[in-house]
Amino acid sequence: MSSAAGGAATRFWHATRDFAGSARFAQAVTLTAVGLAFSSHAIRSLIGWPGLLAALAGLLVLCGASLVARWRAVEWYGILPLTILVFVGWCAASVLWSSAPGSNAPAWSAVRAGYLIAFAFAGVYVALMRDTIQIVRAFGDVMRLLLSVSIALEVLSGILLDLPIAFLGIQGDLTRFGPIQGIFGSRNMLGFVALIALLTFIVEWRTRSVLRVRAIASMSLAAVCLVFSGSPTTWASLGAALVALAALYGLRRTAAATRWRWQIGLLVAAIAVIVTAWIFRVRIIELLDARAEFDVRLEVWRELSRYLNRNPLQGWGWVGSWPDAAPYRWIELATGRPHSSALSAYIDVYFQVGVIGALLFVALVGVAFVRAWLLASARRSVVYLWPALMLVVIATTSFAESFALAEGGWMLLVVCAVKAARDMSWRDALAAGRPPVPAIERLG
Repeated sequence: MSSAAGGAATRFWHATRDFAGSARFAQAVTLTAVGLAFSSHAIRSLIGWPGLLAALAGLLVLCGASLVARWRAVEWYGILPLTILVFVGWCAASVLWSSAPGSNAPAWSAVRAGYLIAFAFAGVYVALMRDTIQIVRAFGDVMRLLLSVSIALEVLSGILLDLPIAFLGIQGDLTRFGPIQGIFGSRNMLGFVALIALLTFIVEWRTRSVLRVRAIASMSLAAVCLVFSGSPTTWASLGAALVALAALYGLRRTAAATRWRWQIGLLVAAIAVIVTAWIFRVRIIELLDARAEFDVRLEVWRELSRYLNRNPLQGWGWVGSWPDAAPYRWIELATGRPHSSALSAYIDVYFQVGVIGALLFVALVGVAFVRAWLLASARRSVVYLWPALMLVVIATTSFAESFALAEGGWMLLVVCAVKAARDMSWRDALAAGRPPVPAIERLG
Protein backbone atom coordinates (compact mmCIF):
# COMPACT_ATOMS: atom_id res chain seq x y z
CA MET A 1 0.00 0.00 0.00
CA SER A 2 2.77 2.41 0.95
CA SER A 3 4.69 1.46 -2.19
CA ALA A 4 1.63 2.13 -4.34
CA ALA A 5 1.04 5.43 -2.59
CA GLY A 6 4.66 6.38 -3.11
CA GLY A 7 4.44 5.51 -6.78
CA ALA A 8 1.27 7.57 -7.18
CA ALA A 9 2.92 10.52 -5.42
CA THR A 10 5.95 10.23 -7.73
CA ARG A 11 3.74 10.15 -10.82
CA PHE A 12 1.77 13.11 -9.56
CA TRP A 13 4.99 15.05 -8.93
CA HIS A 14 6.33 14.30 -12.40
CA ALA A 15 3.01 15.22 -14.01
CA THR A 16 2.89 18.49 -12.08
CA ARG A 17 6.48 19.29 -12.98
CA ASP A 18 5.86 18.55 -16.66
CA PHE A 19 2.73 20.72 -16.62
CA ALA A 20 4.46 23.63 -14.86
CA GLY A 21 7.44 23.32 -17.19
CA SER A 22 5.42 23.32 -20.39
CA ALA A 23 5.48 26.15 -22.90
CA ARG A 24 1.69 26.55 -22.71
CA PHE A 25 1.88 27.05 -18.94
CA ALA A 26 4.58 29.71 -19.41
CA GLN A 27 2.41 31.39 -22.03
CA ALA A 28 -0.60 31.41 -19.70
CA VAL A 29 1.43 32.80 -16.80
CA THR A 30 2.87 35.50 -19.06
CA LEU A 31 -0.59 36.60 -20.19
CA THR A 32 -1.75 36.61 -16.56
CA ALA A 33 1.24 38.68 -15.46
CA VAL A 34 0.78 41.32 -18.14
CA GLY A 35 -2.97 41.42 -17.60
CA LEU A 36 -2.66 41.77 -13.83
CA ALA A 37 -0.03 44.49 -14.07
CA PHE A 38 -2.02 46.68 -16.46
CA SER A 39 -5.47 46.09 -14.95
CA SER A 40 -4.41 46.69 -11.35
CA HIS A 41 -6.63 49.80 -11.02
CA ALA A 42 -9.71 47.88 -12.11
CA ILE A 43 -8.87 44.96 -9.81
CA ARG A 44 -8.40 47.29 -6.84
CA SER A 45 -11.69 49.00 -7.66
CA LEU A 46 -13.53 45.67 -7.77
CA ILE A 47 -12.02 43.68 -4.88
CA GLY A 48 -9.75 46.15 -3.07
CA TRP A 49 -6.10 45.96 -2.08
CA PRO A 50 -6.46 42.55 -0.34
CA GLY A 51 -7.80 41.02 -3.54
CA LEU A 52 -5.05 42.57 -5.68
CA LEU A 53 -2.33 41.43 -3.30
CA ALA A 54 -3.79 37.93 -3.18
CA ALA A 55 -3.84 37.82 -6.98
CA LEU A 56 -0.25 39.07 -7.09
CA ALA A 57 0.84 36.45 -4.55
CA GLY A 58 -0.83 33.73 -6.63
CA LEU A 59 0.92 35.01 -9.74
CA LEU A 60 4.31 34.91 -8.00
CA VAL A 61 3.67 31.31 -6.93
CA LEU A 62 2.90 30.37 -10.53
CA CYS A 63 6.02 32.17 -11.77
CA GLY A 64 8.13 30.43 -9.14
CA ALA A 65 6.70 27.00 -10.00
CA SER A 66 7.38 27.55 -13.70
CA LEU A 67 10.94 28.70 -13.01
CA VAL A 68 11.65 25.68 -10.81
CA ALA A 69 10.20 23.29 -13.39
CA ARG A 70 12.32 24.83 -16.16
CA TRP A 71 15.40 25.43 -14.00
CA ARG A 72 17.85 23.55 -16.21
CA ALA A 73 16.59 25.22 -19.40
CA VAL A 74 17.27 28.74 -18.13
CA GLU A 75 20.64 30.38 -18.66
CA TRP A 76 21.09 31.90 -15.21
CA TYR A 77 24.36 33.72 -15.78
CA GLY A 78 23.86 37.46 -16.17
CA ILE A 79 20.07 37.27 -15.83
CA LEU A 80 19.60 40.78 -14.48
CA PRO A 81 21.28 43.99 -15.59
CA LEU A 82 23.27 45.48 -12.75
CA THR A 83 21.26 48.69 -13.12
CA ILE A 84 18.07 46.89 -12.06
CA LEU A 85 19.76 45.13 -9.16
CA VAL A 86 21.35 48.30 -7.82
CA PHE A 87 18.23 50.46 -8.22
CA VAL A 88 15.91 47.93 -6.58
CA GLY A 89 18.50 47.30 -3.87
CA TRP A 90 18.73 51.02 -3.12
CA CYS A 91 14.93 51.31 -2.92
CA ALA A 92 14.83 48.36 -0.53
CA ALA A 93 17.68 49.80 1.53
CA SER A 94 15.72 53.05 1.96
CA VAL A 95 13.66 51.18 4.56
CA LEU A 96 16.56 51.84 6.93
CA TRP A 97 16.27 55.64 6.73
CA SER A 98 12.63 56.17 5.78
CA SER A 99 11.65 59.16 7.90
CA ALA A 100 8.19 60.37 6.98
CA PRO A 101 6.95 61.88 10.27
CA GLY A 102 3.57 60.93 11.65
CA SER A 103 3.51 57.50 9.97
CA ASN A 104 4.99 54.05 10.36
CA ALA A 105 7.59 54.94 7.74
CA PRO A 106 9.83 51.83 7.79
CA ALA A 107 6.79 49.55 7.49
CA TRP A 108 5.45 51.62 4.56
CA SER A 109 8.79 51.44 2.79
CA ALA A 110 9.19 47.70 3.41
CA VAL A 111 5.72 46.87 2.07
CA ARG A 112 6.03 49.18 -0.94
CA ALA A 113 9.55 47.95 -1.73
CA GLY A 114 8.20 44.41 -1.66
CA TYR A 115 5.45 45.49 -4.07
CA LEU A 116 8.10 46.93 -6.41
CA ILE A 117 10.17 43.74 -6.21
CA ALA A 118 7.11 41.57 -6.87
CA PHE A 119 6.34 43.22 -10.20
CA ALA A 120 10.05 43.24 -11.05
CA PHE A 121 10.12 39.47 -10.46
CA ALA A 122 7.11 39.05 -12.74
CA GLY A 123 8.87 41.12 -15.39
CA VAL A 124 12.04 39.05 -15.10
CA TYR A 125 9.98 35.88 -15.45
CA VAL A 126 8.33 37.14 -18.64
CA ALA A 127 11.70 38.17 -20.11
CA LEU A 128 13.30 34.81 -19.24
CA MET A 129 10.54 32.46 -20.30
CA ARG A 130 9.44 34.05 -23.58
CA ASP A 131 11.16 35.16 -26.76
CA THR A 132 10.75 38.77 -27.84
CA ILE A 133 8.12 37.93 -30.45
CA GLN A 134 6.20 35.89 -27.87
CA ILE A 135 6.32 38.84 -25.47
CA VAL A 136 5.02 41.14 -28.19
CA ARG A 137 2.15 38.73 -28.86
CA ALA A 138 1.36 38.50 -25.15
CA PHE A 139 1.25 42.28 -24.75
CA GLY A 140 -0.79 42.57 -27.93
CA ASP A 141 -3.40 40.05 -26.76
CA VAL A 142 -3.72 41.66 -23.34
CA MET A 143 -3.91 45.20 -24.73
CA ARG A 144 -6.64 44.20 -27.20
CA LEU A 145 -8.73 42.84 -24.35
CA LEU A 146 -8.17 45.74 -21.94
CA LEU A 147 -8.79 48.44 -24.54
CA SER A 148 -11.89 46.63 -25.82
CA VAL A 149 -13.29 46.42 -22.28
CA SER A 150 -12.45 50.10 -21.75
CA ILE A 151 -14.29 51.20 -24.89
CA ALA A 152 -17.25 48.93 -24.09
CA LEU A 153 -17.60 50.42 -20.60
CA GLU A 154 -17.23 53.96 -21.96
CA VAL A 155 -20.04 53.26 -24.45
CA LEU A 156 -22.16 51.79 -21.65
CA SER A 157 -21.51 54.78 -19.39
CA GLY A 158 -21.57 57.63 -21.87
CA ILE A 159 -24.17 56.48 -24.40
CA LEU A 160 -26.38 53.67 -23.10
CA LEU A 161 -26.71 54.74 -19.44
CA ASP A 162 -25.48 58.34 -19.59
CA LEU A 163 -24.16 57.87 -16.06
CA PRO A 164 -20.61 57.70 -14.68
CA ILE A 165 -19.27 54.40 -13.38
CA ALA A 166 -17.85 55.93 -10.23
CA PHE A 167 -16.02 52.95 -8.73
CA LEU A 168 -13.90 52.61 -11.88
CA GLY A 169 -13.41 56.35 -12.32
CA ILE A 170 -15.27 56.39 -15.66
CA GLN A 171 -16.93 59.79 -16.15
CA GLY A 172 -19.04 58.92 -19.19
CA ASP A 173 -17.76 61.73 -21.42
CA LEU A 174 -17.62 59.72 -24.65
CA THR A 175 -20.46 61.69 -26.28
CA ARG A 176 -18.48 64.88 -25.60
CA PHE A 177 -15.46 63.31 -27.33
CA GLY A 178 -13.63 62.74 -24.07
CA PRO A 179 -11.53 62.71 -22.18
CA ILE A 180 -12.18 59.07 -21.35
CA GLN A 181 -10.43 56.93 -18.75
CA GLY A 182 -11.42 53.35 -19.52
CA ILE A 183 -10.54 50.88 -16.77
CA PHE A 184 -7.22 52.60 -16.05
CA GLY A 185 -8.36 55.35 -13.67
CA SER A 186 -7.10 58.40 -15.58
CA ARG A 187 -6.96 59.66 -19.13
CA ASN A 188 -3.17 59.86 -19.05
CA MET A 189 -2.86 56.20 -18.04
CA LEU A 190 -5.31 55.21 -20.78
CA GLY A 191 -3.27 57.25 -23.26
CA PHE A 192 -0.06 55.58 -22.08
CA VAL A 193 -1.55 52.09 -22.48
CA ALA A 194 -3.10 52.99 -25.86
CA LEU A 195 0.26 54.23 -27.14
CA ILE A 196 2.03 51.07 -25.96
CA ALA A 197 -0.72 49.05 -27.63
CA LEU A 198 -0.52 50.99 -30.90
CA LEU A 199 3.23 50.44 -31.23
CA THR A 200 2.83 46.78 -30.24
CA PHE A 201 0.15 46.27 -32.88
CA ILE A 202 2.38 47.91 -35.50
CA VAL A 203 5.19 45.47 -34.65
CA GLU A 204 2.71 42.57 -34.78
CA TRP A 205 1.59 43.73 -38.22
CA ARG A 206 5.11 44.15 -39.57
CA THR A 207 6.21 40.74 -38.25
CA ARG A 208 3.04 39.16 -39.69
CA SER A 209 2.37 37.44 -36.39
CA VAL A 210 -1.37 38.23 -36.65
CA LEU A 211 -3.77 38.39 -39.56
CA ARG A 212 -3.83 41.71 -41.41
CA VAL A 213 -7.51 42.32 -40.62
CA ARG A 214 -6.87 41.76 -36.93
CA ALA A 215 -3.82 44.04 -37.00
CA ILE A 216 -5.74 46.87 -38.67
CA ALA A 217 -8.67 46.50 -36.26
CA SER A 218 -6.28 46.51 -33.30
CA MET A 219 -4.44 49.61 -34.49
CA SER A 220 -7.77 51.36 -35.06
CA LEU A 221 -8.89 50.46 -31.53
CA ALA A 222 -5.67 51.81 -30.02
CA ALA A 223 -5.88 54.99 -32.11
CA VAL A 224 -9.47 55.63 -30.99
CA CYS A 225 -8.53 55.18 -27.33
CA LEU A 226 -5.49 57.42 -27.76
CA VAL A 227 -7.50 60.22 -29.41
CA PHE A 228 -10.42 60.08 -26.97
CA SER A 229 -8.09 59.99 -23.95
CA GLY A 230 -7.15 63.59 -24.79
CA SER A 231 -3.81 63.18 -23.01
CA PRO A 232 -1.24 65.86 -23.96
CA THR A 233 1.60 63.83 -22.42
CA THR A 234 0.68 60.91 -24.67
CA TRP A 235 0.79 63.09 -27.78
CA ALA A 236 4.29 64.23 -26.86
CA SER A 237 5.38 60.61 -26.33
CA LEU A 238 3.76 59.59 -29.61
CA GLY A 239 5.76 62.27 -31.41
CA ALA A 240 8.99 61.02 -29.83
CA ALA A 241 8.14 57.40 -30.73
CA LEU A 242 7.40 58.29 -34.36
CA VAL A 243 10.67 60.21 -34.66
CA ALA A 244 12.52 57.24 -33.14
CA LEU A 245 10.74 54.85 -35.51
CA ALA A 246 11.75 56.97 -38.51
CA ALA A 247 15.35 57.15 -37.30
CA LEU A 248 15.53 53.38 -36.80
CA TYR A 249 13.99 52.83 -40.23
CA GLY A 250 16.83 54.83 -41.75
CA LEU A 251 19.56 53.28 -39.61
CA ARG A 252 18.52 49.72 -40.45
CA ARG A 253 19.12 50.52 -44.12
CA THR A 254 22.62 51.94 -43.75
CA ALA A 255 25.78 49.90 -44.16
CA ALA A 256 27.11 48.40 -40.91
CA ALA A 257 30.52 49.99 -41.49
CA THR A 258 29.10 53.54 -41.55
CA ARG A 259 26.22 53.08 -39.13
CA TRP A 260 28.20 54.45 -36.16
CA ARG A 261 28.58 57.81 -37.93
CA TRP A 262 24.84 58.05 -38.37
CA GLN A 263 24.36 57.08 -34.71
CA ILE A 264 26.60 59.94 -33.61
CA GLY A 265 24.77 62.32 -35.93
CA LEU A 266 21.43 61.25 -34.48
CA LEU A 267 22.75 61.71 -30.95
CA VAL A 268 23.85 65.27 -31.74
CA ALA A 269 20.51 65.98 -33.42
CA ALA A 270 18.60 64.56 -30.43
CA ILE A 271 20.54 66.79 -28.02
CA ALA A 272 19.82 69.80 -30.24
CA VAL A 273 16.11 68.95 -30.32
CA ILE A 274 15.98 68.57 -26.53
CA VAL A 275 17.71 71.92 -26.00
CA THR A 276 15.40 73.59 -28.53
CA ALA A 277 12.33 72.04 -26.91
CA TRP A 278 13.46 73.36 -23.54
CA ILE A 279 13.96 76.86 -24.92
CA PHE A 280 10.52 76.88 -26.57
CA ARG A 281 8.81 74.81 -23.88
CA VAL A 282 6.11 77.41 -23.19
CA ARG A 283 5.09 77.57 -26.85
CA ILE A 284 5.10 73.76 -27.13
CA ILE A 285 2.88 73.47 -24.07
CA GLU A 286 0.44 75.93 -25.62
CA LEU A 287 0.40 74.03 -28.92
CA LEU A 288 -0.39 70.80 -27.06
CA ASP A 289 -3.11 72.60 -25.11
CA ALA A 290 -1.40 71.37 -21.95
CA ARG A 291 -1.18 74.61 -19.98
CA ALA A 292 -3.59 73.39 -17.30
CA GLU A 293 -1.76 70.07 -16.86
CA PHE A 294 1.61 71.79 -16.79
CA ASP A 295 0.41 74.23 -14.13
CA VAL A 296 -0.75 71.30 -11.98
CA ARG A 297 2.65 69.65 -12.27
CA LEU A 298 4.48 72.87 -11.60
CA GLU A 299 2.47 73.38 -8.43
CA VAL A 300 3.23 69.85 -7.22
CA TRP A 301 6.94 70.17 -8.02
CA ARG A 302 7.08 73.53 -6.24
CA GLU A 303 5.65 71.96 -3.08
CA LEU A 304 8.00 68.99 -3.38
CA SER A 305 10.99 71.32 -3.50
CA ARG A 306 10.12 72.59 -0.02
CA TYR A 307 10.86 69.15 1.43
CA LEU A 308 13.69 68.01 -0.84
CA ASN A 309 16.37 69.94 1.03
CA ARG A 310 15.79 67.90 4.18
CA ASN A 311 16.90 64.61 2.59
CA PRO A 312 18.55 65.45 -0.75
CA LEU A 313 20.99 62.56 -0.90
CA GLN A 314 18.94 59.58 0.22
CA GLY A 315 15.34 60.87 0.01
CA TRP A 316 12.39 60.24 2.29
CA GLY A 317 12.25 56.49 1.72
CA TRP A 318 10.62 54.42 -0.99
CA VAL A 319 6.81 54.29 -1.00
CA GLY A 320 5.94 53.99 -4.70
CA SER A 321 2.42 55.37 -5.13
CA TRP A 322 1.90 58.04 -2.52
CA PRO A 323 0.35 56.89 0.75
CA ASP A 324 -1.99 58.94 2.90
CA ALA A 325 0.85 60.03 5.18
CA ALA A 326 3.16 62.97 5.69
CA PRO A 327 4.83 64.61 3.82
CA TYR A 328 2.67 63.44 0.91
CA ARG A 329 -0.53 64.49 2.69
CA TRP A 330 0.97 67.95 3.26
CA ILE A 331 1.68 68.33 -0.46
CA GLU A 332 -1.86 67.30 -1.34
CA LEU A 333 -3.30 69.79 1.15
CA ALA A 334 -1.08 72.56 -0.20
CA THR A 335 -2.09 71.88 -3.81
CA GLY A 336 -5.75 71.34 -2.98
CA ARG A 337 -6.13 68.00 -4.76
CA PRO A 338 -5.17 64.36 -4.21
CA HIS A 339 -2.11 62.97 -5.98
CA SER A 340 -0.79 59.43 -6.19
CA SER A 341 2.60 60.53 -7.50
CA ALA A 342 4.82 63.52 -8.21
CA LEU A 343 3.59 63.49 -11.85
CA SER A 344 7.14 62.79 -13.00
CA ALA A 345 9.00 59.53 -12.49
CA TYR A 346 12.35 61.30 -12.33
CA ILE A 347 11.21 63.79 -9.68
CA ASP A 348 9.32 61.07 -7.80
CA VAL A 349 12.46 58.94 -7.56
CA TYR A 350 14.49 61.97 -6.52
CA PHE A 351 12.04 62.76 -3.73
CA GLN A 352 11.71 59.18 -2.46
CA VAL A 353 15.25 57.83 -2.77
CA GLY A 354 17.29 61.00 -3.27
CA VAL A 355 19.94 62.02 -5.75
CA ILE A 356 21.52 58.57 -5.67
CA GLY A 357 18.23 56.85 -6.47
CA ALA A 358 17.46 59.31 -9.28
CA LEU A 359 20.85 58.72 -10.88
CA LEU A 360 20.38 54.96 -10.60
CA PHE A 361 16.95 55.19 -12.23
CA VAL A 362 18.27 57.35 -15.07
CA ALA A 363 21.10 54.83 -15.53
CA LEU A 364 18.58 51.97 -15.63
CA VAL A 365 16.47 53.63 -18.32
CA GLY A 366 19.48 55.00 -20.21
CA VAL A 367 21.52 51.80 -20.37
CA ALA A 368 18.46 49.75 -21.33
CA PHE A 369 17.59 52.25 -24.05
CA VAL A 370 21.13 52.30 -25.51
CA ARG A 371 21.22 48.51 -25.66
CA ALA A 372 17.75 48.24 -27.16
CA TRP A 373 18.50 51.00 -29.68
CA LEU A 374 21.70 49.34 -30.89
CA LEU A 375 19.92 46.02 -31.23
CA ALA A 376 16.99 47.58 -33.09
CA SER A 377 19.28 49.38 -35.52
CA ALA A 378 21.44 46.30 -36.24
CA ARG A 379 19.24 43.20 -36.10
CA ARG A 380 17.28 42.21 -39.17
CA SER A 381 14.08 41.18 -37.44
CA VAL A 382 11.48 43.92 -36.99
CA VAL A 383 10.61 42.53 -33.55
CA TYR A 384 13.73 44.18 -32.06
CA LEU A 385 12.08 47.54 -32.66
CA TRP A 386 9.59 46.81 -29.89
CA PRO A 387 11.87 47.13 -26.80
CA ALA A 388 13.46 50.29 -28.20
CA LEU A 389 10.09 51.93 -28.90
CA MET A 390 8.73 50.90 -25.49
CA LEU A 391 11.73 52.49 -23.80
CA VAL A 392 11.30 55.69 -25.82
CA VAL A 393 7.70 55.90 -24.58
CA ILE A 394 8.75 55.16 -20.99
CA ALA A 395 11.61 57.69 -21.01
CA THR A 396 9.50 60.51 -22.46
CA THR A 397 6.34 59.79 -20.46
CA SER A 398 8.40 59.73 -17.26
CA PHE A 399 8.96 63.48 -17.56
CA ALA A 400 5.25 64.09 -16.89
CA GLU A 401 3.99 60.88 -15.25
CA SER A 402 5.25 58.26 -12.78
CA PHE A 403 3.86 55.22 -14.60
CA ALA A 404 7.35 53.70 -14.95
CA LEU A 405 7.62 53.27 -11.17
CA ALA A 406 4.57 51.11 -10.53
CA GLU A 407 2.84 47.97 -11.72
CA GLY A 408 2.45 47.74 -15.50
CA GLY A 409 4.84 50.53 -16.42
CA TRP A 410 7.52 49.22 -14.08
CA MET A 411 7.11 45.63 -15.26
CA LEU A 412 7.35 46.77 -18.90
CA LEU A 413 10.58 48.63 -18.09
CA VAL A 414 12.03 45.52 -16.44
CA VAL A 415 11.03 43.28 -19.36
CA CYS A 416 12.67 45.58 -21.91
CA ALA A 417 15.81 46.08 -19.79
CA VAL A 418 16.29 42.35 -19.22
CA LYS A 419 15.69 41.42 -22.87
CA ALA A 420 18.11 44.10 -24.06
CA ALA A 421 20.75 43.05 -21.53
CA ARG A 422 20.53 39.36 -22.43
CA ASP A 423 20.90 40.11 -26.13
CA MET A 424 23.75 42.58 -25.58
CA SER A 425 25.47 41.84 -22.28
CA TRP A 426 28.50 43.88 -21.26
CA ARG A 427 29.53 41.19 -18.77
CA ASP A 428 29.53 38.45 -21.41
CA ALA A 429 31.46 40.68 -23.79
CA LEU A 430 34.09 41.62 -21.22
CA ALA A 431 34.51 37.98 -20.21
CA ALA A 432 35.15 37.14 -23.87
CA GLY A 433 37.51 40.09 -24.31
CA ARG A 434 35.49 41.87 -26.99
CA PRO A 435 33.07 44.82 -27.20
CA PRO A 436 29.35 44.04 -26.86
CA VAL A 437 28.06 44.22 -30.42
CA PRO A 438 24.80 42.82 -31.77
CA ALA A 439 24.88 39.34 -33.23
CA ILE A 440 24.18 40.55 -36.76
CA GLU A 441 27.39 42.57 -36.75
CA ARG A 442 29.39 39.66 -35.35
CA LEU A 443 28.11 37.50 -38.17
CA GLY A 444 29.10 40.19 -40.70
